[in-house]
Amino acid sequence: MNYIEIIGFIAAFLTTAAFLPQVYQTWKTKDVSGLSLPMLILFFIGVLIWLVYGFLKDSPSMIFANSITVISFFLLIYFKFKYTKSK
Repeated sequence: MNYIEIIGFIAAFLTTAAFLPQVYQTWKTKDVSGLSLPMLILFFIGVLIWLVYGFLKDSPSMIFANSITVISFFLLIYFKFKYTKSK
């Protein structure tokens, strides 16, 4: 692994980790009122495109980060629908 890929993994870790507190807070509080569905959908499309780009460039850091972020997105969408219906 070269230094460029190491920098990519550091950036991937930080940007992915930045998303996780929102997932955790939403799970703990069950408050989805601050989650914008259009923003989540646009964000998801962007992440999917980054994931495809990572595969095309054969970039492990991009694939790793965006795969984790896709999972986080699905959790937030799940919470958005589950906790909105229960009110």
